[in-house]
Order: sequence, then C-alpha cells, then structure tokens
Amino acid sequence: MRSYLQFLFAVRGYLLSGALLIMAGSLLAASGIYTFTLNSIDGKPAPLAGYKGKVVLVVNVASQCGYTPQYSALEATYEKYKDQGFVILGFPANNFGAQEPGTNEEIKTFCTRKYSVTFPMYSKISVKGADQSPLYTYLTKDTGPGIAGEIKWNFTKFLVDRNGNVVRRFEPAITPDSKEVVSAIEKQLKQ
Repeated sequence: MRSYLQFLFAVRGYLLSGALLIMAGSLLAASGIYTFTLNSIDGKPAPLAGYKGKVVLVVNVASQCGYTPQYSALEATYEKYKDQGFVILGFPANNFGAQEPGTNEEIKTFCTRKYSVTFPMYSKISVKGADQSPLYTYLTKDTGPGIAGEIKWNFTKFLVDRNGNVVRRFEPAITPDSKEVVSAIEKQLKQ
C-alpha cells in the first residue's frame, strides 16, 4: 500500500509540473514581442513592451539594398496610420550581401536625410545565423506556420497585432504600400 501511495504522489507531482510548464509556455507566447528589449539607434534600451496596444510592423532594413527605396513607402505608411495606433520598427541588419555596413550613427543619418524616416529605428542587429537577435529567433522559429521561417533578405516584414502576436509575414518584394500590406494593417487597426 505504501509504494502505491508513493506512486500516486509522484504521478500527481509530474502532472502539476507539466501543468505549470504548459501555463508558463502559454504566458510567454501570449506576451509575443513584448518580452524583448533592444537598443534604439541611439544606443538606449527600448523595450518593445512600450508598443503594447499598437499595431506594429517589424522590418529588417538595409541602406544599400535594391529594396532600400521601400523606406519611402514605410515612412508614408507610418505617417498615414500612426495616429490610429500604428508604428513601424526598423531593425538594420548586415546579414545579406553586406548591404548595411555603416555604424548606427551613419544609418540614422542616411535614413533621416535620404528618406526623412521618423518611425523608430533600432541599433544594428543580426537577423539570422549564430548571432541572431533573440527577437528574430522568436519571429523565425516561434510564430507558427506561414509566419516562421528563416529571413531570406532585407525588408522582410512582420505584422503584429495590438496584443503583441505576430499575425502576418510579408517577404521583401511585397512593398509596405501594397494592397496586401495596407489591407492587413487596416484590418488589425479595426480590431
């Protein structure tokens, strides 16, 4: 009888541990992008939790890419929807063809002077490989089918709902002002 009771207590312990792990995993997933803090382009910590309640478009950017002119469409989209609770977050990365070789200061100057960028820009990070930023590990591995997957090039876009959940992914050739992206943004802003 004593070993049977020990067995029951052990099973109960495993079940409770499993339930706690499931709940912890759910809480982490529910917080989405809000758990990450990265440095702004000026080097100051800029927690993504500061964007709670906003619709967010996360974009890995580069200054010397064929897609670099998308900065104009990104800024126009930001200006059009920012008063409705929308923000774009730019993450410079030098992972593709060394197309973002500059310092954070050089990147900021380039974006401001050439494209009049006013949306938040972050410090240069890695979006793939052994030194991949934890944010991009989350975006590429933990977001589910149709969204997860390795970043293939600059200007990959992730749309995040007001609760921090990644709801859409747009590959680089899909411009920020395309009907596909605009309608997805507007749908999230209405929710």
